[in-house]
Amino acid sequence: MKPDRTGLLVAEGQMIAGTPEADSLVLRLTRLNLQVLSITMLLTFALIAGASLLAARELQAQAAERSAQLLANSLAPMLVFEDQMAAAAELQAFSKRSEWRMAQVATVGREVFAQWPADSDKSPPAIQAQPPSLAQAGVARQMHLEFVDVWVAIKLKGELIGWLHLQEGLEQVQLAVMRMAGLGAVLIGLAIFIAAWLLRWVQSKALAPIVELSDLAERVSISQDYSQRAKVHRFDEVGRLSERFNQMLKRVEIGQAELNQQLRQEQKVGQEFEQLAHRDSLTQLPNRLYFQSALQRHVATSCQEVLLMALMFIDLDNFKTVNDKHGHDAGDEVLREVAARMSKVLRTGDVLCRLGGDEFALILPSLPDEAAAEQLALRLIAAIREPMIIDGHLMPIGATVGLAFCPVDEVDAPNLLSAADVAMYAAKRAGKNTYRRASHASRQ
Repeated sequence: MKPDRTGLLVAEGQMIAGTPEADSLVLRLTRLNLQVLSITMLLTFALIAGASLLAARELQAQAAERSAQLLANSLAPMLVFEDQMAAAAELQAFSKRSEWRMAQVATVGREVFAQWPADSDKSPPAIQAQPPSLAQAGVARQMHLEFVDVWVAIKLKGELIGWLHLQEGLEQVQLAVMRMAGLGAVLIGLAIFIAAWLLRWVQSKALAPIVELSDLAERVSISQDYSQRAKVHRFDEVGRLSERFNQMLKRVEIGQAELNQQLRQEQKVGQEFEQLAHRDSLTQLPNRLYFQSALQRHVATSCQEVLLMALMFIDLDNFKTVNDKHGHDAGDEVLREVAARMSKVLRTGDVLCRLGGDEFALILPSLPDEAAAEQLALRLIAAIREPMIIDGHLMPIGATVGLAFCPVDEVDAPNLLSAADVAMYAAKRAGKNTYRRASHASRQ
């Protein structure tokens, strides 16, 4: 049972119409654009946040250096007069204005002179932790993840009298940067959300003509109505695509109308054939009228679908001798026997016709190759040449075949028939009871 093509088209259309929205072009482009935008914004934000953190740490470290230098200037007289209590009070006073973790004052001999907090005995003397560059520059620092170490040389009138080691925490500045980063992340998230909505809206507008064109293609595919046309919104790439699509629909519509007209004409011709005698009354084969129509159809199919077909023009040998010697009744019996013998060696789709007198024509559609037709010609000749006894008399009947191929030799029915007829006469000249091809006959 053949499947219902209309049902298949409707089912296919329902499947297409039921495609999830996630597969739409608008959403795919929105997702891709949003991904690119999000990655760009997040990367930019990360770079800005990182740069801000580094800048804030650097500013905090510079401020710690300035505080340490100011404190060193204040501590210089106390070191000279060895006033440890005043130095401790000075450290205590300075610690209230900053994020200090620890401060130590050491003498030139690396002994702790004063420190803050006062119970910070676990902290090493400042001189033991000083960097090598301190001796040359007079000030040095060392950055850590959570704090910064600052070393300053304490001098009085250019003479080194001690060392100051200051350790200041960076937690507050880092926390402030993190808060700003969190606020920035919230704002970026909001911006991405707004961008997603705007991108979808903009791309829906921009891609609306393509979506309309896709919907039109689906409707045409389901309904097979080629009179529909796409709307051209503007003369850009999509507009030109819509124009070409409309031109294609117009050509298909015209072709379909011509095909329908041809089908109606063939149906009308078929009805006329039904009213006429399509059969030869003697051999019961299709007659010349049927042959002409059938040849037109098969030639058209062969050319359109690029299928090899062949036409055989068959003429009986010595038939006039049979009529003259044994009479017309014997001749009629010979024709019936020849028709029966040829019919036995033919394929199901082959069309054997009697054109008149002792002339026959055979249409061979959908051949695998030319050799198949040549082999069939030999079988036909052999079948006809088998001994034929009519009323006790041996009939000296043979057959000569002319063979022409479509579209190899000709591409229209009259010329194909003419080529087969010429090939048959070439076979007659070659000695009868044989066949010749049109392409070979033209060279003889």
